[in-house]
Amino acid sequence: MDKYLICGLGNPGDEYAGTRHNTGFMVLDAFAEASNIHFEDKRYGFIAETSLKGRKVFLLKPTTFMNLSGNAVRYWLNKENIDQSRLLVISDDVALQLWEPFDRKATAAMVGTTDWAISNR
Repeated sequence: MDKYLICGLGNPGDEYAGTRHNTGFMVLDAFAEASNIHFEDKRYGFIAETSLKGRKVFLLKPTTFMNLSGNAVRYWLNKENIDQSRLLVISDDVALQLWEPFDRKATAAMVGTTDWAISNR
């Protein structure tokens, strides 16, 4: 069965709840609620699992801060043997308009610490 990892980025703590900075967490929470699945507190983050059209999908909300999220992503990619090409990261980015997709090649000059932490782990 093909496996995918969707990582919603945010920062832990009540001071970040409901802010644009936690867009990734909010998107995954909405997906999980609509799919009637629940997150479990596991290593490096909260994890939920579901199947979509014969594919296993893991949802990850890292419990590390943004600049350390690469540790959580790397751990779950390796643990579940998921190829990096099957990774989707949902994040806010002040360099992009809200909801504008991130094109790594076109915006390479704008890569911040979060993207660097994920892509270099």
